[in-house]
Amino acid sequence: MKTLAIDTSTYALSIGLADGEILLAEQVTNVKKNHSVRVMPAIESLMKEVDLGPADLEKIVVANGPGSYTGVRIGVTIAKTLGWTLNIPVAAVSSLAALAASAPVTGGLVCPIFDARRGQVFTGLYRLVNGTVQTVIADQNILATAWCKQLLQQEETVLFVGQDSHMHEKAIMEEMGDAAVFAGAAVPYARPAALLALGKKLETDPAEVVPNYARLAEAEAKWIEANEKKAAGRE
Repeated sequence: MKTLAIDTSTYALSIGLADGEILLAEQVTNVKKNHSVRVMPAIESLMKEVDLGPADLEKIVVANGPGSYTGVRIGVTIAKTLGWTLNIPVAAVSSLAALAASAPVTGGLVCPIFDARRGQVFTGLYRLVNGTVQTVIADQNILATAWCKQLLQQEETVLFVGQDSHMHEKAIMEEMGDAAVFAGAAVPYARPAALLALGKKLETDPAEVVPNYARLAEAEAKWIEANEKKAAGRE
């Protein structure tokens, strides 16, 4: 099955192509540029490189968040549009799971980190076992210090991955000490190959694929807060 993978949930733009178990090509560009004008040209270029056309695709795998709100929306929208247009299924995969799956470990705990500002992170906890990725603690948005307290309850060493992990390294080390290790530049972002592997057994109708933001956008949160105050004032 010829499959296209798309991940725009962070600054890194990741595109991959596979034919069954064979990885045909993958491309990652890690620059602060607008994904909306880069994704389709990147897809077209990579497909041309391996002599594939749109009609050859049989499935789309997309990272549906959490991460950048705009980035997640762009990736999911493009995946859904391609799925509808080509009449092929779309698989939605956690952006954090894909990052965890990119770690070169077996049997250990892996913690992917995306910065969520104000001391918060988008994160989850995964165990990599014999090529599979098992969820230990589900993806969430949480204060980094509070998250570390949860991780210490595992009583195991945790490998932190993702280029944003360095932003919280000091706070994590203060809370966890030797229980925390960092992959650093070795695992800065999710590899398209990892996304393809996670999406291999998943598929759904494109209409059912939705972004997972893990929290409300700031504007939405303020709107809800304002309306709750109004309602309280009327009571």
